[in-house]
Amino acid sequence: GPCTECSCSSGKETDKDPSHTKKKENGDQSCVPKIFFGTRTHKQITQISRELKRTAYSCVPMTILSSRDYTCIHPVVSNSGNRNEMCVELLEGKHGRSCSYYHGVHKLTEHHVLQPVCQAWDIEDLVSLGRKLRACPYFAARELMVGADIVFCPYNYLLDPQIRDSMDIKLKGQVVILDEAHNIEDCARESVSFGLTESQLRAAREELDLMVNNNIRQEHHQPLRAVCCSLI
Repeated sequence: GPCTECSCSSGKETDKDPSHTKKKENGDQSCVPKIFFGTRTHKQITQISRELKRTAYSCVPMTILSSRDYTCIHPVVSNSGNRNEMCVELLEGKHGRSCSYYHGVHKLTEHHVLQPVCQAWDIEDLVSLGRKLRACPYFAARELMVGADIVFCPYNYLLDPQIRDSMDIKLKGQVVILDEAHNIEDCARESVSFGLTESQLRAAREELDLMVNNNIRQEHHQPLRAVCCSLI
C-alpha cells in the first residue's frame, strides 16, 4: 500500500523539508543524494540487482561499477595479463592505436535497455549488450553513474581513496550501504596491502645496487636496499 509519511500517499507533492534536501548553488533544483551500495564480491552485486528487479524500485536509474576484469570486451586487452595498463595505452593513443569500443560508449549509455523505464540490470546484461553494440561496458557504467540514483560496487571502490579518486566517487552527503559489513576490516586491510615475489625483490635490489654504486641519491637508495636484502 501507499506510504503514510510521504507525498505518494496523497498523490500530491508536499512541501519539501529543508532538513532533508540540499539546494544547489544556483538554488533552482534539489540535489538528491545517491545511494552507494557496497558488496564484498562482484557475484553478490548480481544477486542484489536480481532482488532489485523484484521490488517497486526496479526502474530507478542505476549503474554497477566493476573492474576491467569483468567488463572489458576488447579482444586483445581482455586477454592480456594487465588490462588496466593496456587500456590506458590505447586511450592515450600510444603506438598509433586506439580503442573503438571506448568511442562507442554513447551507444551503450543511450540504449533503451539501460534507461530507467526498464528493469534493473546486472553486469552480465551490460557486457552482453556491450558486445552486441561494440561499445565499452566499463566506461559506460562510469558514465551512467552521473544520473544514477543507486550505484552498486565492491567495498574497495568506497574504501580505497585511490579508487575513489580514479572513479570520481564523492561520498560526502551521499547514502552508503555496506552489505555484510563485518567483512569491512579484511577489505580495508587488503586495500593498503600488496604482494611481492622473491624475484621482484631481487630485481629491485639489483637496481638499488646500481644506484648506490653509482652514487645516485645514496641517502635514499641505501636504506631501501637494506630493506630488500633483509626481506630476501
